[in-house]
Amino acid sequence: MIASPEIYLTPEEYLQMEEKSDIKHEYIEGYIYAMAGALDPHVTIAGNIFALLRNHVRGSGCRVYIADMKARIETLNRYYYPDVMVTCDQRDQETPAYKKFPCLIVEVLSNSTEAFDRGDKFADYQTLESLQEYVLINTKRQRIECFRRNHEGLWVLQSYTAENTSFRLHSINFEGTIAELYEDVVFE
Repeated sequence: MIASPEIYLTPEEYLQMEEKSDIKHEYIEGYIYAMAGALDPHVTIAGNIFALLRNHVRGSGCRVYIADMKARIETLNRYYYPDVMVTCDQRDQETPAYKKFPCLIVEVLSNSTEAFDRGDKFADYQTLESLQEYVLINTKRQRIECFRRNHEGLWVLQSYTAENTSFRLHSINFEGTIAELYEDVVFE
């Protein structure tokens, strides 16, 4: 992300600007941060997981969003663009520009975003009461890290690698294969 700290915007101003902008920006407490483009492995993995999840939730009332839909964290005054997001909450149908009640967020890691995705962004996402799973997908090797909120509200990590052959997402009762997720990916 590239910071634009000299420009302070209200959430309403940000949403209006973003609707007309050719560049996507994430929004953190009034300041906007331009988002960089992605490489082939990132885009391929995001497309694969979107297709798998979209086919899985079809007809369930859940919706899957890819890249261009914002997640709003109202309590922290933030808007992020997750790579893939699933919401099953009907209240999210009331807001066409963003979603506030995701149950699953997926971030595909890249060199420029990995530290932020693992750190501050994950900490921010944890404040979403609806969020049950946060998934990080590696672009350098077959590795999926799935953080799940347990009954005590703690986040527990389950990792999947090529040795596992399949992975599970409990929030939407999904099981897929590592091969499907990484189909057509040429590692960085």
